[in-house]
Amino acid sequence: MQRTDNHPDSYYVVTAKEMVEYPKLEGAERADVCVIGGGFTGVSAALNLAEKGFDVVLLEAERMGYGASGRCGGLIGSGQRKDVLEMEHLYGLEQSRVLWAFAEAAKEEIRGRVAKHDIQCDLQKGQLVGVHKRSYCDWPEELADALAERYDYPHCRALNASEAREMVATPTFLGGLWDAEAMVLHPLNYVLGLARAASEAGVRIYENSRVRWYTRRDPAEVKTRHGSVQASFVVLACNGYLGKLERRVAGKIMPINNFMIATEPLGEGRCNELISGRFGVHDTRFVVNYFRLSDDHRLLFGGGENYRPGFPRDIENFVRPYMLRIFPQLADARIDYDWGGTLSVTVNRMPHFGRLRPNVYFAQGYSGHGISTASFAGKVIAEAIAGTAERFDVMAGIPIHTFPGGTLLRYPGMVLGMTYYSIIDRL
Repeated sequence: MQRTDNHPDSYYVVTAKEMVEYPKLEGAERADVCVIGGGFTGVSAALNLAEKGFDVVLLEAERMGYGASGRCGGLIGSGQRKDVLEMEHLYGLEQSRVLWAFAEAAKEEIRGRVAKHDIQCDLQKGQLVGVHKRSYCDWPEELADALAERYDYPHCRALNASEAREMVATPTFLGGLWDAEAMVLHPLNYVLGLARAASEAGVRIYENSRVRWYTRRDPAEVKTRHGSVQASFVVLACNGYLGKLERRVAGKIMPINNFMIATEPLGEGRCNELISGRFGVHDTRFVVNYFRLSDDHRLLFGGGENYRPGFPRDIENFVRPYMLRIFPQLADARIDYDWGGTLSVTVNRMPHFGRLRPNVYFAQGYSGHGISTASFAGKVIAEAIAGTAERFDVMAGIPIHTFPGGTLLRYPGMVLGMTYYSIIDRL
């Protein structure tokens, strides 16, 4: 894959508005907090910490937004990765309400940051979840009723097949759920805007500064090839790019690769025939298809995953069949961009927050629900470091199991599991 300014070539990079080059760490630095990772979690943590008066250094191995934060679909759903019906079953109504409130605060954090820092990230409202299986057809009404009655959230409504297809011209939707207060944005422009705000707040940002190791002391010493940072606190914001940096939590997540394509400009009329607005769309498959329209009238489409290091050689032809199952009428559409990114999932698809002794905070495993959760993770980590840990502790209290076999055997197990669920999707 070709690179532009060290970023993978993608539609997002080509349309980036605030691509700033930050220096490489060279020599020794001292800070209150060293943040490792320049995606949503890391930049949010750094910005919020700086606003609280902390001296912060942020180290990014590549470029800001290089990972999944700058490559994802841009959809921001309501709630957690699991809906409130599942949450009530797992944790009870009271805890489910607490976790719903956390997610709503995460959406508000994004809206507030975009407005406060004038981030030009094409923020739009609305999301449609398309039902692909008849056994799921009662789910939208049941969920919409639960949200209105028990969560004071009247913004969702169930759609029948005709209504869903009026909004999204696909023969695969048998119904749907419309969420008027979900959102969608240009993810790379959002993280670059946060980085600019963090830099203006005093955060020292270093790119091309991969962390090789750090000490488990207080203060910690964080080492790169060309420099070091001594800090009272360390924030691990690596998610799917954690690698072997911190083995104590690596077994809790599974890095997986997701892929996207962007069509040629289709024209406003043809776009409106496909999707009746600039809202986000995804379906109910276990391996989710997700898509939306860009402001220059392209279809941005995500589909397909793999569970090994490395991407397919031909991402366009890997993803295109998924797009054509949803929109067979696009068989003649040229694909202008294709790219992939690495995220991480947990066993139960809930995010993994925590502390490691003596002075390390982390958040990871957003399981495809990362824009809002990761952005807010940075905020609550900053609160915890500053001494107010109530919201952090809510998330850190969610039990997250280690993948069977840990980092050694998690990939074979994941492949078997995903193969099973992909068969179920087809059925």
